[in-house]
Amino acid sequence: MAHHHDHVHRTGWILWLSLAATLGFTAFEVYAGFRSHSLALLSDAGHNFTDALALLLAAVGFYLQAKPADQVKTYGYQRAGVIAAFLNASTLIVISIIIFWEAALRIIQPEPVNDRIMLWVAVLALFLNSVIMLGLNSRQKNDINIRAAFIHMLGDALGAVAIIIGAIAIRFTEWTYIDPILSIAIGGLIVYTAWDIIRESLNILLEGSPRGLELARVTNAMSEIEGVLDVHDLQIWSLGSSTHALSSHVLIEDMPPSASERILKRINAVLCGFGIHHTTIQFEHLPCVLSDSGCRMTDAHTHADDRGPQH
Repeated sequence: MAHHHDHVHRTGWILWLSLAATLGFTAFEVYAGFRSHSLALLSDAGHNFTDALALLLAAVGFYLQAKPADQVKTYGYQRAGVIAAFLNASTLIVISIIIFWEAALRIIQPEPVNDRIMLWVAVLALFLNSVIMLGLNSRQKNDINIRAAFIHMLGDALGAVAIIIGAIAIRFTEWTYIDPILSIAIGGLIVYTAWDIIRESLNILLEGSPRGLELARVTNAMSEIEGVLDVHDLQIWSLGSSTHALSSHVLIEDMPPSASERILKRINAVLCGFGIHHTTIQFEHLPCVLSDSGCRMTDAHTHADDRGPQH
């Protein structure tokens, strides 16, 4: 528990420090963009500003999702991070549209660009984003909120690489169209990196099946357990980016409670293998189902944590 708290504390500090560094660099990049007349730098500054917003939302979302459940929020605040991820990705789409518009205007009316300022500012941007990505890398694999912030940084790092290449090309060719073309490429990269986050966060908010979990595979795995005759009315959804829940009706023979308890433990063990630790299983006994009485003899509501099934 102490290790988990320390991990949460470190991640929070990384997010807040990254936010401060990104805001400072964004202001510097806006100044450099106007000094050099580089739309690519200004576009990247816009992207950096959304990075700062992303880090702010990620930090707030991370704080909220770590809060325990209470009498009102019985599942806790895990979806706060998912909402933050969705808002982050949406701002990226908006900023991309602005970049495309400005790039089109710059192609119609090209302006001279100071390639030297472009080059050195892009090098600094690449260094800053690489450091932030390094800090977030190990924490973004199982958290869509942190992953959204990480992808913001990755997109900006790739944009910085493109600006470096463009500045060198402008230096030797003096072809000013490279600058707005780079802006369009950066905008396209932003849309590409944001779209996947939008799809996944919407899927969680709409309680779709978690990515990588096939309903048929889970059903078959449960059906193969000895004593299970049928599995139906099965739903799987995500409470947060890495916390999945399941509810299902399971048909079994009429048997003593001790025997059904063993089946329940096997079911939860199988579901833990799929990363599902919050389960609600309703048993239906075969004699009751076959009769017209429509009785339901056993309702088993279970919760399993990382240590295994608990009842």
